[in-house]
Amino acid sequence: MQGYAGGLGVDEIVDLLATGAGHLLRDGSSVSQLDHALQTASLLAREVPADDELATAALVHDIGHLLPGAGDETHAAAGADAVRGALGPRVADLVALHVDAKRYLVATEHAYGAELAPDSVASLVTQGGPMSPDEVAAFEALAPARAAVSLRRADDSGKVEGLEVRDLGDWAPVLRRLSERVRLRGAEVPSADERPGPT
Repeated sequence: MQGYAGGLGVDEIVDLLATGAGHLLRDGSSVSQLDHALQTASLLAREVPADDELATAALVHDIGHLLPGAGDETHAAAGADAVRGALGPRVADLVALHVDAKRYLVATEHAYGAELAPDSVASLVTQGGPMSPDEVAAFEALAPARAAVSLRRADDSGKVEGLEVRDLGDWAPVLRRLSERVRLRGAEVPSADERPGPT
């Protein structure tokens, strides 16, 4: 795992996710980080079956917790940096935004905070608390904001003890196909018509 800050490959991502079986979400829970990742991904794969990037982001959204040195307040950014090269910018952006999406929902939906699991309530303080009105407006202006909120809601729901979902081996081919698409897109040089113009 050395050099994860420079980016993990797909096999390294899968291996790191597998270590989550030995890390519980919180004291007193039997749900592991791996259980949580698989449940969150399965929820979004069922809700939005055509969007494998969103489901993949759900699978890896908390991978930062499994990286050395990343705490509650930094795991989203650390995880995004770790997967960006292999899984692409959209997956990485959604990973980076899943904590901000929690802060957004706490600020904009009165009942949302009461629905959070104890571990999410505890981490909210170190992650900045509810967004300010200016932060809400800035978040809503982001292109991935809606998908990040969908990921956040699945994140909150994917903490069920004993729930049977697809296992990690079923997800490895999905990650490999996505990584190959990312590689091919990176190899393409856009034509002049495809390049963004000045804004």
